[in-house]
Amino acid sequence: MLLTLSTTHRPATDLGFLLHKHPERLHSQEFTFGEAYVFYPDVRDDLCTAALVLDIDPVGLIRKKGAAHDGFALDQYVNDRPYAASSFLSVAIGQFFRTAMTGRSKDRQDLAYADIPYEVRIPVLPCRGGEITLRRLFEPLGYTVAASRLARDEAFPAWGDSAYFDVTLTVTARLASVLKHLYVLIPVLDDDKHYWVGDDEVDKLLRQGEGWLETHPDKDLIVRRYLKSFRSLTTQAMERLSDGEPEPDAATEGEQEATLEKKINLNQQRLDWVLATLKAREVKTVVDMGCGEGRLVGMLSKDLAFEKITGCDVSLRALEIARARLNFDRLPEFQLKRIQLLQTSLVYRDKRLTGYDAATVIEVIEHLEPERLEAFTRTIFKDAAPGLVILTTPNAEYNALFENLPVGQFRHHDHRFEWTRAQFETWANETAARYGYTVEFAGVGYSHDTLGAPTQAGIFVKS
Repeated sequence: MLLTLSTTHRPATDLGFLLHKHPERLHSQEFTFGEAYVFYPDVRDDLCTAALVLDIDPVGLIRKKGAAHDGFALDQYVNDRPYAASSFLSVAIGQFFRTAMTGRSKDRQDLAYADIPYEVRIPVLPCRGGEITLRRLFEPLGYTVAASRLARDEAFPAWGDSAYFDVTLTVTARLASVLKHLYVLIPVLDDDKHYWVGDDEVDKLLRQGEGWLETHPDKDLIVRRYLKSFRSLTTQAMERLSDGEPEPDAATEGEQEATLEKKINLNQQRLDWVLATLKAREVKTVVDMGCGEGRLVGMLSKDLAFEKITGCDVSLRALEIARARLNFDRLPEFQLKRIQLLQTSLVYRDKRLTGYDAATVIEVIEHLEPERLEAFTRTIFKDAAPGLVILTTPNAEYNALFENLPVGQFRHHDHRFEWTRAQFETWANETAARYGYTVEFAGVGYSHDTLGAPTQAGIFVKS
């Protein structure tokens, strides 16, 4: 099983930095289904190619599954697993190029954000539905598709064509986007998966499909095939896609992080600090961006110094919980005039978010994919442009003090990054300068002598 990824960007050898795989080394990894390798067959300034090769052990797979495995017995030993691209290849892409798929590059971050030319070749790609389906999936994403159908057996032309194609895809795009497209669409074209599909597959699909799947003209086909036509999972995914971005489960959102921080009561300390900061600045109108279940909105509603309070979130379920928490159905008329809840995304312009004295963004930014940060900052600081922005995010340095948090792991499984104080200050200073704000920094919670406070905050004031 083979996939090659090439670029003619100069110097093309930068591909090694983007993939986090050195061109002069052979990279290998063992999987339950066999062994995989990444190496560079061509390394030049004008062309660099990375190859991902999977050596599948089909007999070993069946023996591991045992006699209870369903299916036609002979088919388990005579199949296309060793050579045809499938969900095995997606797993290898996800493991080998995990960091590249997040859009991060320690040494070439500017290139990770840039659209550069790529050519992807998959010599044996199953296309259930033929070349038409192949083009329907990739061409709307900007790819040029060249496909040659493979014969069942070249020695026996009368047997006709197979369901496999030799495919070359060319595109100018971000590397992270290319890898995510391949990760999702390869098993979709195969219309099968080698592992059990459960609820977590919905989250995986929406995470890798963020930014492109919701607008794809064949998203119904992609979702249905990726989730193996399980109706409940397909319905759940389509409902969440209708919001424009992956929606967390409001009933459990933040549970891992809350449990971790419970001993130091950090969430309440954050909310108390935000409320005190707003009052000290004599703010009258506030929009809480990413309000979740409405805890801060509820605190603000009890203080009549705040004349207008709006909570907004992408999750309809979170807003429903917020409505119940705030007893919306029983609020007196004067409170209904002060408080509102809006469903919206923080990466798209929304005129309803303009005109406020202050915006609060509490423990939200770390849930965004790095490539969406630019859209987020534009939405907050340019489009909404409140006079004051209060933003908090975890301080990654403080994680070392959490006894139950393994080294290198984020506080919450949905976090896409966690910044050190220096990283946060760099981002905040650049953002403030770009959009005409000044920024001052604060810490929330007990401050360690060297590791700082568990929560770091930026207070942005429009110049």
